[in-house]
Amino acid sequence: MIMKDLQTSIREASNTFGTTWPLYSFVTSNPLSGQENFPFEKAVEDASKLLNAKTYPSADMYQQALEKQDIDIQLLENILKANGLTESSRAYLNQMRSSEAAVNTAPYEELDVMMAKWLSVFMDEGLAEWQMPNKEKGFYKAWKALASHDGTIKKSVAKQLPNNSLEALKNVLDANVITDYKTLFLQHMAPLSGWMGYIKHRLDTNSLWQQQYPINFGDYLAVRLTLAQVLYGNVEIASTPPLEIPDLKLKHLWLEAWEQTFQKNLFATLKTNSITTKKNKAQGAGLDAQMVFCIDTRSEAIRRHIENKGAYETFGYAGFFGIAMDYQHYEANITTKSCPPIVGSPYLMTEQPNTKESSKKDIFINQKQFSNSKEFILKRLKNMLPSSFGFVEGAGFFYGISLLFKTIAPQSFYRLGTRNKIDHEGFCEPKITYNHSDSNAGKDISLDEKVAIVKGGFDLIGWRNFAPLVLFVGHGSHTTNNPFASSLDCGACAASPGRHNARLLAQLANTPEVRDVLKTKHDIIIPVNTVFIGGEHNTTTDTIVLFDNNVPVSHEKALHALKVNLKKAQQTATEERLLQTINSVKLAHKKATDWDDTRPEWGLAKNAGFIVGSRSLTYHSNLNGRCFLHSYDYKLDSEGAALEGIMCGPMVVTQWINNHYYFTTVDTDKFGGGSKITHNITGKFGVVQGNGGDLKMGLPLQSLKATDTEMYHQPLRLTVVIQAPLRTVEAILKKHAHLKSLLDNGWIYMTIINPDADNQLLNYKKDFNWHPEEKAPLQQIKMFKTPADLEVTV
Repeated sequence: MIMKDLQTSIREASNTFGTTWPLYSFVTSNPLSGQENFPFEKAVEDASKLLNAKTYPSADMYQQALEKQDIDIQLLENILKANGLTESSRAYLNQMRSSEAAVNTAPYEELDVMMAKWLSVFMDEGLAEWQMPNKEKGFYKAWKALASHDGTIKKSVAKQLPNNSLEALKNVLDANVITDYKTLFLQHMAPLSGWMGYIKHRLDTNSLWQQQYPINFGDYLAVRLTLAQVLYGNVEIASTPPLEIPDLKLKHLWLEAWEQTFQKNLFATLKTNSITTKKNKAQGAGLDAQMVFCIDTRSEAIRRHIENKGAYETFGYAGFFGIAMDYQHYEANITTKSCPPIVGSPYLMTEQPNTKESSKKDIFINQKQFSNSKEFILKRLKNMLPSSFGFVEGAGFFYGISLLFKTIAPQSFYRLGTRNKIDHEGFCEPKITYNHSDSNAGKDISLDEKVAIVKGGFDLIGWRNFAPLVLFVGHGSHTTNNPFASSLDCGACAASPGRHNARLLAQLANTPEVRDVLKTKHDIIIPVNTVFIGGEHNTTTDTIVLFDNNVPVSHEKALHALKVNLKKAQQTATEERLLQTINSVKLAHKKATDWDDTRPEWGLAKNAGFIVGSRSLTYHSNLNGRCFLHSYDYKLDSEGAALEGIMCGPMVVTQWINNHYYFTTVDTDKFGGGSKITHNITGKFGVVQGNGGDLKMGLPLQSLKATDTEMYHQPLRLTVVIQAPLRTVEAILKKHAHLKSLLDNGWIYMTIINPDADNQLLNYKKDFNWHPEEKAPLQQIKMFKTPADLEVTV
């Protein structure tokens, strides 16, 4: 055996698996990202066999969609007949339902349990009071030192194991005369695909934990195959027949019918709004304020409600606001990524106290010190052997009282706990420097780079006229007792809140030197009376908080009026979202603070479309939270540079999100998180179901379904709609092969609104073949609502 071949096979096998992200920065990504170079149909078929997973919606899901008219029956029948299938839809539903009963069992379940145990204790990130010894030597060596104490391997056998994991792996393979390394490795990695994804995350990010306690796939395979040899006398997986999935093609056709129904109605909505040059009521002179929100699907509703409250204009922009940065928390050594995972972080944002607010700073520091001391003391009392039993006995009554009030009065309990609390944004100002990896780390970034950040945002949005008040509104979520809380924050900020980026961009846009360069070098003139303000939209409560410490007195009246209208928008938005016209805001706050609410909000559930273009395309419609909305003006982007940035960045990220929701919905146990009810947090970074097993790689059932059986998210592949000339879009696809691959392989759909041909809708098929969209949908379903349907919001 050549060691190089062994390493190549390990790398190729590991590329099959997607990334599992930690709970504290839970990025929704495609669990089959390693298969995106293959056609969607092949990738999901291979995943079905390798992972013993469901990769298409179930017959029950299709039936629900059909009953709710989310699948056009005429369109479905046409697709089935075109593929030689002439039975009734009910007959095919029964056929799919019958085939779903077949399952395969895990051949080496005992080995899976054993490996999950070793991985959880080694990869622990501070949850365990007693850490596994020898972790700094790496996973294989740490396991080797303890293996004989586990009772599985004799001490004499453990002593003979090589010190190097690849040598150990080579010895096992040679003893079994293995030739197809990759297939064998896949068989041993697939049962713990969630753990494989987290090893991949550690390797890709080279996190501090990885630097201190390294692990790699070679280590994992060396341990697993060594144990397999000891337990079973060989390492080859028993040759059981692969899971037969005869209805994959049938399920794929039903999926296409479902997706095409969504597309037909979306395109009809865009046409109804007139895709010429119609402008919404707030554009032009007389604007009181403009607001830039994240492209997040949850921003669609709040934007619409705000626009209905006054002379306001809104835009959509990826929620990291074009600042590729990490964020270092004030008075803490914790640094988190605050831009898309696929983007590097050359910048670092820190926060410096404003000398004018020294009293607030003192209160904040005292509160923080008290909180840290309390947490430290309680942790020691609970975990130290001499005090643990007495602490539990003595404190039980008080914890019981606390639990009772959390249950019967969660809002009051939360307000009591946060009374008089000072947030550091009240006395701190953002500061941007070069990041730790740069030779200029800690130094202010150059003026040209500050200008580029601000100009980049204006260019991508297609924005040149400014109101007196301009808000950059990031978003975050507020929930209680929720391990997956970060999944509800901003995906464009690597599952962090977008408030930090919003505050920083507002500060840069207010900087006189930046404005001067924008005017003299780029012909972007920001009026003297325009003030930029950072803010945050709480997607659980629809509250919008403004960080307006530095707003001049001249704007206070206008700002007050805006805040009043933002409150009104919150009222009508929560009424629509929660389907409750009385006390809707109170209900939203209750859900945010209620420890036992399994669905405080729905996150990005229902996402199915990504629209890049003028607000006039969607201004008159309620898209029901189904579309990401990115502002773009092709007339200001003659070279296509802005659109290229959108397609290479936000479009790829939304595809990640969409595929994550798709796969976690069709198989919540394998690709998702299972049920929250039986979750156990492991190592501070993930959850397992019950007392062990595979690490859960995706969202829990409660974030995807209305009940255990009733769908909420509709698992459809992403439909991208771009308002831009055909020549511009094609030039970008030819330049970036990975984007064309996503389209040609069927991971996303694309339709363009071509202004060069009277705004004709053209659907991408394959290899730059574009087909005109039909003039009218086969069946007009009110999937998206017009103002006539929305008495509450208009």
